Amino acid sequence: MEKVKPKIVVIVGPTSSGKSAAAINLAKKFNGEIISADSRQVFKGMDLGTGKVKEQLSVFSFQLSEKTVREKLFISEEIPHYLIDVVDPMEDFNISHFKKLTNEAIEKILQKGKLPIICGGTGFWIDAIVKNTNIPEVEPDFELRKKLEQKSLEELSLQLEKLDPQRARNIDKKNKVRLIRAIEICKKLGKVPEHETWSMEHAAENSKYRFLQIGITTEREVLNEKIKKRLDERFEQGMINEVENLRKVGVRFEWMEKIGLEYRWIARYLQEKISLNDMKEKLYFDSIHYAKRQMTWFKRNKQIIWLKEYTDIEKEVRTFIKT
Repeated sequence: MEKVKPKIVVIVGPTSSGKSAAAINLAKKFNGEIISADSRQVFKGMDLGTGKVKEQLSVFSFQLSEKTVREKLFISEEIPHYLIDVVDPMEDFNISHFKKLTNEAIEKILQKGKLPIICGGTGFWIDAIVKNTNIPEVEPDFELRKKLEQKSLEELSLQLEKLDPQRARNIDKKNKVRLIRAIEICKKLGKVPEHETWSMEHAAENSKYRFLQIGITTEREVLNEKIKKRLDERFEQGMINEVENLRKVGVRFEWMEKIGLEYRWIARYLQEKISLNDMKEKLYFDSIHYAKRQMTWFKRNKQIIWLKEYTDIEKEVRTFIKT
């Protein structure tokens, strides 16, 4: 008899599409716990700018093999969240770290008899889990990074195209951190890293888990309005103060520039390189373009089921769990 594979739900979509709220509702309904797949939410002190769910508790107890285990976790609406507030800003955290910690979190959740729900908008990281991509573990080369940071996005893209054309085709060319990391891996390995060429269908057959991938879809005009509304709310809640506080604890403007979006534009405003109104306008349009890039990435994955209404999402998950 074929072994039954543990089930994992994956919720994806562009920024401001309502992923986090949907994941929390699903976790409540189906006894789940959430793993964040967001490359910026791993950093402590970066809350409003990354759209973290609100923390309510920090210590969570659960039963495991007749003993009580106490674990420090990010808890929101009584649902444990993993891969949030993992490292301090400016610390190195890359996809190989993410994959290792995510696999550990999946096993912890399954040991509790609960449903792992992966939720986020960092498509490359999510693919690494679903396709079980082989990620080379390469230590950071800070001297090389310092040199590469002086180059423009276009120069970095051209350099990566020469070193690793396949990665250059898929990478977010607006993300300086990822461009530098991809070049760093090639140079440190002395060769082009082996890329996983399996299709999602092949990956599903060979995975030890069974994944349901759901994408939250929204009309472009509605999504743009949501992006604007959420940015306005974050400014009212103190997003500029959040960036000022990061500066007070030693986080460099140069690092914020690489992190992008809210941190890039607010950092420029605090350095008086741009006015308040211009900063807000440019951040809005940058966020819209970011959402488009996210959708471009996700649309390549034909295994994602795109749904608009939460009731349809819940119905799909219920069917998945029963089968």
